[in-house]
This record gives sequence, structure tokens and C-alpha cells, in this order.
Amino acid sequence: MSVIERLTALEILDSRGRPTLMTTCRLASGAVASASVPSGASTGAAEALELRDNDSGRHAGLGVLRAVENVCEAIDAAVKGKDFAEQADLDSFLIDLNGTANKSRLGANAILSVSLAFCRAQAAERGAPLYRHLAEIGGLTPRLPQPMINLFSGGKHAGGQVAIQDLQIVAPKAKTIRETLQAASDVYRAAADRMRANHGLRLLTADEGGLAPPFASSRDMFIEAMAAIEAAGYEPGDDVALTVDVAASHFYRDGRYHIDGEALSSAEMVGLIKQWRDEFPIVSVEDGCDQDDWRGWRELMRRLKHSVMILGDDLLCTHPRRIQRAISEGAANSLLLKVNQIGTLTEAARARKLAADAGWQAVISARSGETEDNWLADLATGWAGDYIKVGSITQSERLAKYNRLLYLEQYEGLSL
Repeated sequence: MSVIERLTALEILDSRGRPTLMTTCRLASGAVASASVPSGASTGAAEALELRDNDSGRHAGLGVLRAVENVCEAIDAAVKGKDFAEQADLDSFLIDLNGTANKSRLGANAILSVSLAFCRAQAAERGAPLYRHLAEIGGLTPRLPQPMINLFSGGKHAGGQVAIQDLQIVAPKAKTIRETLQAASDVYRAAADRMRANHGLRLLTADEGGLAPPFASSRDMFIEAMAAIEAAGYEPGDDVALTVDVAASHFYRDGRYHIDGEALSSAEMVGLIKQWRDEFPIVSVEDGCDQDDWRGWRELMRRLKHSVMILGDDLLCTHPRRIQRAISEGAANSLLLKVNQIGTLTEAARARKLAADAGWQAVISARSGETEDNWLADLATGWAGDYIKVGSITQSERLAKYNRLLYLEQYEGLSL
């Protein structure tokens, strides 16, 4: 039994220099823990509401002092002295306290910060590593996830010089996190060298640390990735494969996909993705169609489900109702799980279970606006994620998660 003694919160800055919040939970037992919440740039329409101040005089209206106040006052007053045996008890209480479907009254960022901080405090109270405590919450057997590492960025993460948002690399043959990160480091360095040689650019990186040279087209991004893999001494598709976050909702308007100077129909967009897959060693396609283009998603599944992961992010928003629809309609075969899309650990765990029960793969994902907090590595491990998507291998807010995985591999004896 875990009695909450006090909640406090603080406005901090994320990796884009925008406000987010860190909440600290103190239990009557003396256990105390803090957690920071991330923020996304590429957001789905069905995501829970991230509460911002909308005060143009502070941080261009992006401050989160209202969310901080909600933690320190409304939520603290409601939970203080109450005994929550399990995570689900607290999260259910917070959902009822908020009282809106999209968590707009208190803010999904405020609610999630409390959910996470309590989880960490309860793990400390029980003397359990966070990943093991999370495994109990999720009802899963812990294992390390395979990193999906950002190499090149476009879209909303890099000023839109190409339409597609991110091109990532994975190392299918790697047996350890250490080997995976070594391969990623080699390929990233080779890509950076080529960027300097071909574009005369120094290391300019996007929101998640990916390189962002001025590609002439989306296809050029894939070609350059292949060249970097080979320059690093690896075999494309065998040693290092590609995954792509198309983020198609961000260039879909008036019923057409506006990409590389063309305006494609849904069927043509699916055909373009298939061309990429036929030419390049792509193993996962994220958000290949607009979040409301269910027909396009079904066509994408029909044509590619046997060769790649059809990964839903904006389509699903870690929301059990949308996941269940995708399962029923055959619109995806993999879940991109972002806890702040839904707002509590318990709801995210329900989404994870739905995906697992359907035989889907799961990618546990960070956001473009991250903090140095490393709880995501424990979550991806405790919830047996097939992959973890953090960003590139630069920038401390990304490395904090990778380094935590290295620690779990070395000192907890966990493996891929």
C-alpha cells in the first residue's frame, strides 16, 4: 500500500528549449521520486491534450505553469493522504478527477507526470528496479528492445526540406545493445562525413539528432543512407536495414499526398511506398498514410504486410479504441506506443496488451521534445518492446535512454 504524502512540480525545458514539467512524488514511507514528461511536434489528432498556458508573454504561449499548478494544487489536494495499492488505482483516480475524455481540464502532461512519478516512487518503496516494476504493471516478461536509430530527418523535425519525417536504421544481426550502437555510430559518422563532402555542411541536426542535409527528393534520402551504410563497412539489408517514418498526415491535404512535387492519390502513395520497399531494405513503414485515410492503411497492409511492419502512430495515438478498430479492419500490424498520447501508464499498458494479443509488434517511442530523464528505457524493457525509438545517437536527451539500456544489459543481465 502506497500513501501519497505530497506532490510538487516544476516547469523545466525540453530538448527544443520549450517548457515541460517535472513532478516529484513523496510517499508516506519516505520513498520519493521524480519524472519528467516529453512533448511531441508530430502529433495525432486523437492525442490527449497537452495543457499549455497560451500566454504570449512567456515562451511564445508554450509555458506549462497551469499544468504545474494543477499538479501542486488540484491533484495534490485530491490524492494527499490516500492509499493507492497499485498503479491502476492511482491512474483511475486521476482519470475520474480530470473528468474529460482528452484530459483537457488538468492536462495530459500534468496527469502523466503524476502517473510516472508515482510509479517510480512505488518501485523505490518496493525496492524494485523500475523496469521490473513496470513489467509487473504490464504483465509482461522484461527484455531489451532493439534500438531504431534516427539517421536522417525531414518533415516537421527538420524544416520540411523533404516531406518524409525520419529515416532510421536498425541492426538485425546485432546480438547486443552495444553492437547495435556501434553500428549506428559507424553509419552516422559516415553519413556526416558524406554530408560535409557533398553539401559542404557542418553537423546540423534536427529535433531528434538526425542529420538534415538538403535532399532533392525523398528517394535521395534513401540513396544517401545506403551509401553511408556501405561507407561504414556494412552490408545494407543484412547488417543494417532501414525504417521510415513517413508522417504522411503532415503533407496530406485536399485528399492528396503532396510529396516531391507531386500530388498523389491514396493508391499512388501506397504505390510509392512499395517502390521504396522494392528498391531499399526497409523493414518498417510508420504512418505511411494520413491518420484518417483508413482505406489507404488497409491497402498498405494488403500490399506490404508480409514484408514490413505497418506501424501506426498518428493513426493509433496509443488509444485502445483506435487500436481495436485497426485490428478489426486490418489497417496495421504494429503499434508505436507513446505514453503521453494517452496520458497514464495504465491506459498505455492496455494499449500495449491489445497490440500483443493481436500478434502485433510494438515500438516504444520517445518524442521530439525530450528530457534527460531515462524512464523510457525501463518502460521499453519492462513492457518487452520489440523496438525502442529514441532518436539519433547524439544529444544528451537521447543518449540518456541508450546509456540506460547499456546499463541494463551490463548489470541486470538482460538481452535482446
